[in-house]
Amino acid sequence: MTVMSTNRGTATRKGGGSSAIFKTLPLAPFSLVFIFFFCWPIFQIIKNSISDGKGHYNLGAYRLMFTKPYMHAFSVSLQLSFFSALSAGLIGAIIAFYVHKSSKSLQSGIAMLSGVLANSGGVPLAFMFIAAFGAQGGIVTILKKLGFDIYGHGFTLYSFSGLVLVYSFFQIPLMLLVFTPALAGMRNEWREANNSLGGSNLQFIRWVLIPVLFPAFLASTLLLFASAFSAFATARALTGGSVALVPLVIGSLIDGNVITDQANLGDALAVGMVVVSAIVMIFYGFSLRWARGR
Repeated sequence: MTVMSTNRGTATRKGGGSSAIFKTLPLAPFSLVFIFFFCWPIFQIIKNSISDGKGHYNLGAYRLMFTKPYMHAFSVSLQLSFFSALSAGLIGAIIAFYVHKSSKSLQSGIAMLSGVLANSGGVPLAFMFIAAFGAQGGIVTILKKLGFDIYGHGFTLYSFSGLVLVYSFFQIPLMLLVFTPALAGMRNEWREANNSLGGSNLQFIRWVLIPVLFPAFLASTLLLFASAFSAFATARALTGGSVALVPLVIGSLIDGNVITDQANLGDALAVGMVVVSAIVMIFYGFSLRWARGR
């Protein structure tokens, strides 16, 4: 009987192993895509960043990356990502709050529109803003007729502040998409309890709404930060490289505007972007876990 029990246990373990294999089998296509389109390119970038193209490996590109012009590009990229994510996050959160209180049909329509706008960018978006906010754009012309010249007050679309404005066009809809589900967890009983205890709307927002929604807001804003940090086509089409951003510098190096024996510098800058994005995504994961725990 002991032998039979042992055989049954062995058979069960074998069956359990086969079952586990079949359960993980659907993940195989995703794993292959992840390896070939994510891990392998990153490996190649790291390898090329420490190679001089002649079979010699050194860290010269990384030492050059920490010099002033390239560190300045990282600084501008981080500032642009921070300010655009923060402004779009605040505006998007406020809009999402009021949309959440509206009818279901309006919520569906805005969600559909947000999905389209959040994926817009590149040359068409740059052209649209040039036509509207360029020096002779439609909105600028209307404002001039009303007696307000924004270009006369120092604004220009082809600058840091102009990029913040343009990035808001796709980041606010993205904020609506990622932040609205957090509002679905808000319960009417919380407001009723606040009212029954004599609390004001300001106290409800200060002591209930903000503490509960802040983790989700932080996670959503970090996602906007990563989106802005990696944006390339819109900034390239709008500024032509006049604003020093890391993606534009990498694009210039890839296009062939490189110094002799420094073609691996673009790969080193790309590795730096990967590191920054990885740090942001780590904090994003912690923020999501924090939000779910609330």
